[in-house]
Amino acid sequence: AASDVYKRQVAYIFEDETLRQTVEKMEHRKFSCIPLLSMDGRYTGTISEGDILWGIRRLNINSTDLKEMENVSIMAIPRRATYKPVHADADMEDLLDRAINQNYVPVVDDQGYFIGIITRKEIIKYCYKEMKELSILRKKEEADS
Repeated sequence: AASDVYKRQVAYIFEDETLRQTVEKMEHRKFSCIPLLSMDGRYTGTISEGDILWGIRRLNINSTDLKEMENVSIMAIPRRATYKPVHADADMEDLLDRAINQNYVPVVDDQGYFIGIITRKEIIKYCYKEMKELSILRKKEEADS
């Protein structure tokens, strides 16, 4: 289940944060995208570096002027991709389906409150471990027969 592999300690931004706060948080964590939460903690989307670059260009913001970036709400930046979340009880099939097109999969509870993320890397590592274990079992069965 998703709850077995998701990360609880993850950076995110709230809808009331500024472009500057978002850029600084992403830069500090070396993230290419970051979850966006409503003020009450519900997952509402993801902001990516591409969204920010296109938003800066579209809104004609001077990207070297931190003061100007402080005056821009992150909600003014259009989001191009939708990172679809899964529920905490989602199975690996759901995770794999999402991870094909997403760097990470947001995990939410039944009311849509953000719990954490599962990175594509974690999903691949989990699948690799399972494949190795199956291979070992298969070899053992062949040796026993």
